[in-house]
Amino acid sequence: MNTVISGDGTRIAYDQVGEGPAVVLVDGAMCHRGAGPNTPLAAELARGFTVLTYDRRGRGDSGDNDAYSVAREVDDLAAVIGRTGGGAGAVGHSSGAVLALEAAVAGVPIARLALFEPPPLGDDAGLADELDKLVEEGRRGAAVEAFQLAVGIPPEVVASMAGAPFRPALEALAPTLVYDARVTGTDTLSRYAAVTVPTLLIDSEASPERLRASTEAVAGTVPGARRRSLAGGFHDVEAGVLAPVLAGFFA
Repeated sequence: MNTVISGDGTRIAYDQVGEGPAVVLVDGAMCHRGAGPNTPLAAELARGFTVLTYDRRGRGDSGDNDAYSVAREVDDLAAVIGRTGGGAGAVGHSSGAVLALEAAVAGVPIARLALFEPPPLGDDAGLADELDKLVEEGRRGAAVEAFQLAVGIPPEVVASMAGAPFRPALEALAPTLVYDARVTGTDTLSRYAAVTVPTLLIDSEASPERLRASTEAVAGTVPGARRRSLAGGFHDVEAGVLAPVLAGFFA
């Protein structure tokens, strides 16, 4: 494990594997370094790239700060990219895709941008406040379920996961669900017309239409962006399928 200090003094933990052009992977909700789709993806990309995975603030081995803002998360990503010695490619998943877009707009030195299914922006503007209230009340399980329902997981599936072995790990991340909702809670789509780096949008053919439509909306907003639809599952494409497409884009 490596660490870097972000602009507000928060320690951000990251791992680095492989050799070649640098690519930073940005997690979505309920994931962190070593737990989520970026773990196998990093292993695949490490065959030809230097790959950095990091814990977004409040997750895993990274620190946090009481005064959250999206700008501070952008600073975290900038600090990790700074460790590459120059501009790096970035791969953002879900809310991490929106965070990567924000970083590109802010002028963080991102050479190329690959975005997997950025969620609909401003779709539920009150979600962050609802989650924040539940977390403050100590109702982390309820916060997890509220978030899962809001992102389109069927109610019966949410209910079936209540007693799953991984449930305590999700509840531990409940405060960071507020952060994800802050990232995606404002309709800022028009801002991304200012992105100037080559951008690839990717979605799964099996994802809900709302996610595929939001992917298309971002692709239609970022100048020159391309879109690829890949065989996959709900909000997911296996690393072995996704990595070759990313490798071709970043090469």
